[in-house]
Amino acid sequence: MDRICKWLNKQKLNMISKINTSVLELKSMKKYPDELFFKGNIELLNRKKISIVGSRKPNQYARQLTHEIASKLARADLCIVSGGAIGTDVIAHKAAGMQNTIMVAGTGLDKHYPAVNKNVIHAIEKDGLVLSQFKIGTPSQRYNFPLRNELIVALGEVLIVMYGDENSGTMRSVEYAQKMGKEIYVLPHRIGESNATNKLLEQGIAKAIYDIDEFVKKFGEIEEKKCDDFLKFCKMNPSYDEALKKFPNRVFEAELNGDIEVINAKIYLK
Repeated sequence: MDRICKWLNKQKLNMISKINTSVLELKSMKKYPDELFFKGNIELLNRKKISIVGSRKPNQYARQLTHEIASKLARADLCIVSGGAIGTDVIAHKAAGMQNTIMVAGTGLDKHYPAVNKNVIHAIEKDGLVLSQFKIGTPSQRYNFPLRNELIVALGEVLIVMYGDENSGTMRSVEYAQKMGKEIYVLPHRIGESNATNKLLEQGIAKAIYDIDEFVKKFGEIEEKKCDDFLKFCKMNPSYDEALKKFPNRVFEAELNGDIEVINAKIYLK
C-alpha cells in the first residue's frame, strides 16, 4: 500500500485519479467497491481513522462537542472520516483541519455537493482527501448516499454518532457499524433530543462519551495547540473586519481549520 500511495501521490492533486488496489479496511463492506476515485493526499488512508456522522441539523450542544472531539482527535494524530454534508459532517471536517480529514462523496468527484460546502470541499481536495466510488458525472441521487455511508463506516476504526433522529439516514450508518463489528460511540443527550442515539444507549448498542479527553486518549495523546499572535489576538473577540485587516492571510485559514468561529461579525476562539 505504501508503495502504491507514493506512486499515486506523484499525480497532480487537481486531477481525479483511480485506485485499483485493495484498501484493507474496506474488506468489511458487504460489497467491496469495484473502483475508488480520489482527489488529494492518498497517504491519509495509511493513518488511523475515526468516522464521525450525525444530523444535518444538530443542536448547539452537538455542534460544539462535534468540533471539540474532531479537533482533539486530529491533535492526537487521528484522521477524521465523514461525508461532507451540511451540519455534523462539515463541522467535523473543519475542526480536524483539512490535512487531517477524508471526505467520502456521494457523487462523482466532478460534482461538489452540497454546493454550500464548495469551498470546504475544494480545501479538502487540496490538503486532505476526497474519495468516491461513483464515476465522473454521477449526480446527487438518493440511493447513492447509503453506499457512501457504508464506505465512511468501513474506513473508521470506530463510529461516532453525534446527533440522530429515529429513522434518519444516520441510523443506517449504525446498522453498517453493527454488521462490521465496529464500536459505536454517542453523546449523551437530554430527553427529547437526539432520540435515536439515546435509544442506542438504552439498548446497549452504543457507548457514551462522558469525558472527551479520556475518550481521545484511547487512540492517542493530544498535542497541545500552539497559540500564535493571531490566536492570541482572537482571544479578545475582535470584529471580523479588524482581524481581516491585521491578519489578512490567516482569517480564512483559521476559520476553515475550525480554530475560530464568526458569530454576528465577531471572532471567537474555539
